[in-house]
Amino acid sequence: MPATTLPSMAAGWRLPNLWDAVAFVCVIGALIAVGHVAEGTMTRIDAPGATEITLDPTHLPEYALRTTARMFAALAASLLFTFTYGTAAAKSRRAALVLVPVLDVLQSVPILGFLTFTVVFFMNLFPGQVLGLELAAIFAIFTSQAWNMAFSMYQSLKTVPADLHEASISFHLTAWQRFWKLEVPFAAPGLVWNTMMSMSGGWFFVVASEAVSVGNNSWKLPGIGSYVALALEKKDIIAVGWAILAMLLVILLYDQLLFRPLVAWSAKFRFETTAGATASDPWMLRLMRRTRLLKLCGELVGDAAAFLGGMRFSFGRRQRAASSAKTSRAVDIAWALLLVVVVGLATWRVAQFASQALSWSDVGTAVGLGLITLIRVVVLMILATLIWVPIGVWLGLRPVWARRAQPVAQFLAAFPANLLFPPFVLFIVYFHLSPDIWLTPLMVLGTQWYILFNVIAGAAAFPGDLKEVASNFRVGGLLWWRKVIIPGIFPYYVTGAITASGGSWNAAIVAEVASWGNTRLQAHGLGAYIADATDKGDMARVVLGVVVMSAFVVLFNRLLWRPMYGYAQRRLTLA
Repeated sequence: MPATTLPSMAAGWRLPNLWDAVAFVCVIGALIAVGHVAEGTMTRIDAPGATEITLDPTHLPEYALRTTARMFAALAASLLFTFTYGTAAAKSRRAALVLVPVLDVLQSVPILGFLTFTVVFFMNLFPGQVLGLELAAIFAIFTSQAWNMAFSMYQSLKTVPADLHEASISFHLTAWQRFWKLEVPFAAPGLVWNTMMSMSGGWFFVVASEAVSVGNNSWKLPGIGSYVALALEKKDIIAVGWAILAMLLVILLYDQLLFRPLVAWSAKFRFETTAGATASDPWMLRLMRRTRLLKLCGELVGDAAAFLGGMRFSFGRRQRAASSAKTSRAVDIAWALLLVVVVGLATWRVAQFASQALSWSDVGTAVGLGLITLIRVVVLMILATLIWVPIGVWLGLRPVWARRAQPVAQFLAAFPANLLFPPFVLFIVYFHLSPDIWLTPLMVLGTQWYILFNVIAGAAAFPGDLKEVASNFRVGGLLWWRKVIIPGIFPYYVTGAITASGGSWNAAIVAEVASWGNTRLQAHGLGAYIADATDKGDMARVVLGVVVMSAFVVLFNRLLWRPMYGYAQRRLTLA
């Protein structure tokens, strides 16, 4: 026995090579950077330089580090939220009655709406400390990242093919084992692409998240978002250019070091029985495999994860007798009544709060402005679908080109709308154009990418054997789109469209009001209504605007997207 095990252990513990030295330096550098960021969060707000921003470009590396650390902290919280909230919504029919509508509401609430109610909470947790401001900023970034990831997980768990479920039953897998061995791998490709989109979504709202206000006090946390806000305030085009360059370099770095290896890793979870088209492994993944210590550590982590995922925890329901069906129906009725009571009480309290400062004419004004914003959202969704679905399918079926386009798409998705205010404002003013029309594209600037990223994920996960069958039967042209690829990517498209439409409502608060220096343009819409109320500190109208926006999003999702979700679920699970 020792003669066979000791050589393998010796082979696994061979001396480090040159690549291990390079990896060691990188890891130590990353730890030092994390320590530097942590040190900056443990100071007092009134300490010198704690909340001061300068346009000197030599400070941009530190600002970029602080912003990136906030975004990855928010991403970790988003992943935890996804694996708990998204899974609970998909697994429990009764929980879904609450969790899915709440998710619709949360993704529609503008980021300023979250900041208005949460900053005081985090500031009270750590009074006078920068950490309170940091947590408020991280939470704001979290609200721009979590929802599409949760929707992606929910969509994947609801559309696992029936034959895979039957196979898991045949192998006597417990609910715990089925989750980690079947459902999470099935969800991995879409979740990875939505994680990339979430990082880009965090960049899109980073300007708003790093500016924290409480009453008459406002602070700007050191970061690229605050740098951009100050550059726009001072009309410094050169500083805006430096910020764009820094953002581009950061996106390229984490794309090469993290997301390219993740995309290549997730490709092995594609649901197919024949080998599909694949791209070569990215250089970072090949470099990690050449190291000895990192490779060994990765194998240990993988073995530990496989061991935990293979443990026979049983969370499944016990077999019930036929007589318990009546009890189940009674519980469903009681649960529905409880929900109606809770929603009714919440509606009554909101109405009571708003009625102290508002009238029915204010409600009518908000609803009318919401209809204007609704028209913009519908038009933008149609245009984004017509443009990005064909492009996403083309990229998803060609992994090499998808990998080439990946950093470009991430950068475009991350590009803050604020940086386009100067050319848009100057263009509209110079040609005397209507802000109601020409500010509209800013709404979809960051949200259209939800459709592209999800369609790429769906096309990349499309089974290779189905492509071969279509090719053998020479199915092409419009018939191929109608009968082959659109049904295959449809669940992914619906996920992208839900988050894109909800994000467009959210982005309206930024897009319907644009300023450059002393020039301010404002379109008619619910986003501008909420922005004005926030600037004036009119909490009653902020609440009214957020409630009306949430109502529009929930109704839109209930009447359009949810039926589409159900159709996609029936088509896949019964296939």
